[in-house]
Amino acid sequence: MDRVFKALADPTRRLLLDRLRENDGQTLGELCECVRMARQSLTQHLGVLEAAHLVSTVRRGREKLHYLNPVPIHEIQERWISGFDRPRLDALGALKQRAESLMNANTDPDTNTATDPHPEFVHTTYIAATPELVWQCLMDPEATAAYWGHHNVSDWQPGSPWAHRRLDDSGIDDVVGTVVETDPPRRLVLTWAEPGEERPGGASRVTFDLKPYGEAVQLTVTHVNLRDEQEHRRISGGWSFVLANLKTYIETGRTLPVPAWRP
Repeated sequence: MDRVFKALADPTRRLLLDRLRENDGQTLGELCECVRMARQSLTQHLGVLEAAHLVSTVRRGREKLHYLNPVPIHEIQERWISGFDRPRLDALGALKQRAESLMNANTDPDTNTATDPHPEFVHTTYIAATPELVWQCLMDPEATAAYWGHHNVSDWQPGSPWAHRRLDDSGIDDVVGTVVETDPPRRLVLTWAEPGEERPGGASRVTFDLKPYGEAVQLTVTHVNLRDEQEHRRISGGWSFVLANLKTYIETGRTLPVPAWRP
C-alpha cells in the first residue's frame, strides 16, 4: 500500500495513469509523445508504477505494452470506503463500473466509437496461493462452477476443444474454443467464441499468465481480438467479477452469487 501512495503522489505518474485510462495498451514511445518526456525519465516513472502494481505490461513481439491496473485502487476503496459506506455487494457493483472505465478501449471523444477495431482487455490480480492451486482452479469443473457459475470442461491438451458449460442438465455450452497452449502452472491460452460464431479476423483469444510473487501469485488475464467497444465493455465487467470471485474463493473458500452476465 505504501508503494501505491508513493506512486500516486507524483503528478507526472498521475498524468501517465490518466493517459493510459484514455488510451490503454500504449508503448513507451507513445507515452513519451503523450507526456513529452525523455525515454529514460519516463522509464523510471513507469518502473515506480509497475512496482506499485498500478501498471501492468504485456510483451507483443519487440514492443512492451502498458495497461492501467485498477486492483490497487480498488483495494484502497475496500479498506477505507466500502466497509463503512455501503454493503459489500454495492462495493462490488462499484468495482465493476470502475474496472470498466479504467480498462476502457480507445474511444473517439467526438463520435463515442472505438478507434481500435480489435480492442483488448488486460487485468492483473494477486492471489495468496501457490501457482499450482490457481492453475487447478482455472480448469477444474467443480471449482469453476463455484466462482464462475459454469463448468470448464476439457482434457486441457493443446489442440483439444474446451467448453464453458451451464450447471444445469441442459448440456448447453455458452462459450467454446480450442486449447492453444498449456505450460503448467505458468501459462494457458484458449480461443474463445460462442457456439457457431464466426468472427472477421479469427476467434478471440484468452491468455492466463501466472507468476510467483512472494507468497502470492500474480495472475494476468489478456483477452484479445474483441469484436467492438460494446463487447469490450461486457467482457471487462465479466472478467473483473470472475477474477475477484476467484481470489475470494481461493483465499477464503467462499464465493459471491454469480450474476447472470459472464465474460
